Amino acid sequence: MKRLLLFSLLTFATVHAQDGFKPLFNGKDLTGWDGNPELWSVQDGCITGKTTGPEQLAYNQFLIWRGGTVKNFELRAKIKQAGNNTGIQYRSKELPENGKWSIGGYQCDVHPAPPNNAMVYEERARGIICQNGQSVVIDPEGKRWLTAERDPVKADIAEWHEYVVIAQGNHLIHKIDGQITIDLTDHEEAKRSLEGLLAFQIHRGPAMNVQIKDVMIKELPEGGVVAFDKASIATAKPVAAKPAGKGKGKAK
Repeated sequence: MKRLLLFSLLTFATVHAQDGFKPLFNGKDLTGWDGNPELWSVQDGCITGKTTGPEQLAYNQFLIWRGGTVKNFELRAKIKQAGNNTGIQYRSKELPENGKWSIGGYQCDVHPAPPNNAMVYEERARGIICQNGQSVVIDPEGKRWLTAERDPVKADIAEWHEYVVIAQGNHLIHKIDGQITIDLTDHEEAKRSLEGLLAFQIHRGPAMNVQIKDVMIKELPEGGVVAFDKASIATAKPVAAKPAGKGKGKAK
């Protein structure tokens, strides 16, 4: 059985190495990651985050990858969670003025409500930007335009699902199990981010438990910033900005 498990792990690593992916989690400990040890550990070979209730945290905290910053990339991670909600933070920055392990920036949400699952939420900034089932263009003035709409990709977040984030220039795509949830092009230069930190969220509020495994990343080519073209929103309708709380408590 041990030989079979070792063979399976080696095969998995080899296949992904050939695809250009590299693992960010060794399956044993949190080497390369930085977070509150009261919240984060490794259990059953998975990154595990747990909280006990509203009194435990005054603000959202994050497990931060310390291997560098991410720019243009494809990230894959299998996630399941119960209780509150979590997310993959990327191209983000630390906000020590809010407290230790505080992060702000783009987030691929992991949320029980289908419209919010694998949406683009900007922590401590623009809030909900693009929901599951939407394609959105943000123009240079920060106005949001809905260019396409489809049924949200549904997933029971209490079960394992693969979340994918693809960031190339100012174009972002999120997926669940290979299905596109959002397609966002961000032309708001003053607020968008093209490079930053990668992290996983533990949310203040109700008790929660999140587990993460098979965290893989592939660097994508430099560049890819698309210039704004009014034709891209010629038939689009405006999207109203939504509050930062997104139904899961404001990020304090």
